[in-house]
Amino acid sequence: MLSIVYSAGLSGINGFLVSVECNSQDKMPQFEIIGLADTAVKESKDRIAAALENSGFTLPETALTINLAPADRKKEGSSYDLALLAGIMKSTHIFSGEIDLSDCCFIGELSLSGDVRPVNGVLCMCLAAREAGIKNIFVPMKNSGEASVVDGVNIYGVRNAAALYDHFTGRHPMKPIVFDRSKFTEKIGRSKLDFSDVKGQEKVKRALEIAAAGGHNILLIGPPGTGKSMLAKRIPTILPEMSFDEAVETTKIHSISGILPEGVSLITHRPFRSPHHTMSAPSLVGGGTTPQPGEISLAHNGVLFLDELPEFNKNVTESLRQPLEDGSVTITRTSGKMTYPCSFMLVAAMNPCKCGYFGHSSRKCTCKEGDIKKYLAKISGPLIDRIDIQVEVSSLSYDELSVPQESECSADIRKRVNEARNFARERFAALTAEDPYIPMINKNSDMTNHHLSRLCILEKKASDLIKMAYDKLGLSARGYDRLLRVARTIADLDKSNTIREEHVAEAIQLRSLDRKYW
Repeated sequence: MLSIVYSAGLSGINGFLVSVECNSQDKMPQFEIIGLADTAVKESKDRIAAALENSGFTLPETALTINLAPADRKKEGSSYDLALLAGIMKSTHIFSGEIDLSDCCFIGELSLSGDVRPVNGVLCMCLAAREAGIKNIFVPMKNSGEASVVDGVNIYGVRNAAALYDHFTGRHPMKPIVFDRSKFTEKIGRSKLDFSDVKGQEKVKRALEIAAAGGHNILLIGPPGTGKSMLAKRIPTILPEMSFDEAVETTKIHSISGILPEGVSLITHRPFRSPHHTMSAPSLVGGGTTPQPGEISLAHNGVLFLDELPEFNKNVTESLRQPLEDGSVTITRTSGKMTYPCSFMLVAAMNPCKCGYFGHSSRKCTCKEGDIKKYLAKISGPLIDRIDIQVEVSSLSYDELSVPQESECSADIRKRVNEARNFARERFAALTAEDPYIPMINKNSDMTNHHLSRLCILEKKASDLIKMAYDKLGLSARGYDRLLRVARTIADLDKSNTIREEHVAEAIQLRSLDRKYW
């Protein structure tokens, strides 16, 4: 008897539907799996046989041939176990009576005891199954919360093979698991990290507010102990709350990487990734035999913080150049080519020299001039050119440190950031409605030349000032565009439709530090 059930596979962060065709014949017993299945898939026949026996079922002595279609696409991993089990139970009449599995998708790994174990990438596979028209999706119980995020389908959490049998035979039907979207829209409470903890550094806080409002990359330069890392770790607390679509996309990446925390259905806070400077380029951009997301993709829709930037291998930092421009990264290996999204806000921190005190007001730098140049040369000009804001973090005086009152809290800063983002979003929406060929974006750092020419309207004095800055600072075309984006963000914080002279002046101040050190 031939039975057809469905499962799903993974290709990058996207899933694809897999048809599991199970054919049983009254011949000499054998068990064959075809359709470009890897070792983990082929080993499933032993897991299925043991799971059936330990669940109280007997596998009939028949010739079983299972084809995973499309047969020209490689199938990897153990997530097909549950679909193979369902197909065998249907074709060998373990499921008694006429049971329709044509609108069911099965995802999960089997243990020898018959329990269904969680797998990575369930959210991606469930989305693919929904797109293919599947109405009922059966996943491991531990993955059911993550899968329930997908609306428009029935999600069932399966504990073991016996529970699956009981459901389809009507003995103990399972109830669909429903995602409570109201939890996503709940107000985010105050974080353990807050800008009110930071004394002084008002100029730096202003720069971080501008960076958050426009999604701009930022570089913090200063001596040790001035609070660069402390400030950077608090940036997520002033970024706008994630939209539902952003949360789903971020969760997909964390799901396929296997780092989604247990019991978490959806990532609702913007990621903050802070890798160590000893990491390799594949760890940063992604790689492996089967290409997996790197730190830049895990920071998608959030913050990538590179502390002690010059201590990173130059090959590592240079690999950031293309992803910073494109917002995605394509990894090519012999096993295939994968494209992962990586739209993140780069926050970098560094000392001005090896000892850290070059240019310090009270402590003498012990580095030789050649050593300082060599240290700063680890950061290339093209990479610096892609960092919109550069700000110096200076040492605090005793009076600034000992002041008793708290600084402004993150909630107040986030409110202004949200207002600026909304002000910009209305402008983007109006432009897209006027010209559908111009894509809709959400932040100023994503503006294309079409957006810049139509939305960055400079007053006469502002235009003269930016022309003078372009000539005197020797800006590149990219540097000019990024300066214009920062000025547009500063104007958004002022709720100004035009860019005024003071907006350009502040943007120039936030981009001229590279002329001091480089």
